[in-house]
Amino acid sequence: MNHFYVWHIKRVKQIIIIIIAAFATAGFFYIQKAVPLPVFSTDSGPKAIYKGETKSDSVSLTFDISWGDERALPILDTLKANGIKNATFFLSASWAERHPDTVARIVKDGHQIGSMGYAYKNYANLENSDIKKDIVRAQTAFEKLGIKDVHLLRPPTGQFNKDVLKIANQYDYTVVHYSINSHDWTNPGVQKVIDNVSSQLAGGDIVLLHASDSAKQTEEALPEIINRLKEKGLKNVSVGDLIANTEAKSSEIK
Repeated sequence: MNHFYVWHIKRVKQIIIIIIAAFATAGFFYIQKAVPLPVFSTDSGPKAIYKGETKSDSVSLTFDISWGDERALPILDTLKANGIKNATFFLSASWAERHPDTVARIVKDGHQIGSMGYAYKNYANLENSDIKKDIVRAQTAFEKLGIKDVHLLRPPTGQFNKDVLKIANQYDYTVVHYSINSHDWTNPGVQKVIDNVSSQLAGGDIVLLHASDSAKQTEEALPEIINRLKEKGLKNVSVGDLIANTEAKSSEIK
């Protein structure tokens, strides 16, 4: 009888363990479906930089240009008039080829140039071989324009995946995203663009702005954005300087 009792207790324990394991397994698969897991399951592998050292007093104003003839020069004039000599311009190389004088002005004014590839195609939808061709074609175009130290890449349309990150790393590019989106290309109103940038602006932030013709209110919003930046005790630096020798923030692709 005692042997039966002991066996019965062991059997109950086994059943309880099986039930707990079953619930744990079910919970694991539920979480997998409910919460997007990162593509990179470890800390290894290239990642996109979206923010610099949060304890710093530096931020980076960045401007994307992929098309248009009218907005870039007025924005450069506005930056110069407001004492900003170190913004970062991410250029589509096909646009840069058509506007060599503007590219030269960007460099002359002290700004940093980053690449947005050549043809402004969504890298997330391209084959790896096509991504490589676009990056190399852009690199060649920049070199012909006399710009040889381009090591920052903002993927066209802002979309990327782990393959894009790996390919960029192979070509010695750091993928740069952003922590603050001005939404200036939607032209929501000058004050809204200002608020979108300045309301949460803090040390380490990388700000997305545009100097393409679609962004019609950026030039007017810039002086107040720069003024509020200074009121917060912040200074603008290039993305290269923001992330150099700092604990830059990166994120895994979801």
